[in-house]
Amino acid sequence: MSIAEKFRPHYTYDEYCLWEGRWELIEGMPYAMSPAPVPQHQIINANLYGSFKTALEKSCKKCKTYIPIDWKIAEDTVVQPDLLIVCDKIEKKYLDYPPVLVTEILSPSTAAKDRGEKMELYQSQQVKYYLIVDPHFKKIEIYQIAEQQYQPVAINPENFTFTLQDDCTAEVSFSDIWD
Repeated sequence: MSIAEKFRPHYTYDEYCLWEGRWELIEGMPYAMSPAPVPQHQIINANLYGSFKTALEKSCKKCKTYIPIDWKIAEDTVVQPDLLIVCDKIEKKYLDYPPVLVTEILSPSTAAKDRGEKMELYQSQQVKYYLIVDPHFKKIEIYQIAEQQYQPVAINPENFTFTLQDDCTAEVSFSDIWD
């Protein structure tokens, strides 16, 4: 055990529920989700939500698109991805199983965490698709689990077809998300 691990606090979901503001908790370490996302981030997230929602309404009635909700992975790990797709009912006030797709929109303060800790976390949970959206470079990276590892499958596609479950696909257009 490192010195930092030995002396830093280790928080749990119950403590997380008492905090004000937006937070994430990764292996007991709190991360403030502030300041609030900038307008460009919100526009991109709303456009992505609309694109996925429209695609799912056409082809898959059981999968739903969510913008930030708590995903409780463990007693000491709760994250709020920018966008999630879930193909089963959520029975609790939080998601307690892996979604089929997660999207993170990078900001200067979150880019390292989104490409590092969160990517590793989502991979460990076998989230089928991980999308990293970089507003600064207007870039979308799509990763898919293959042999328990994320592999890049598309960079800046105009359209992409996601196979979410056996009989559930979503063909999503990314051409208008930057507006």
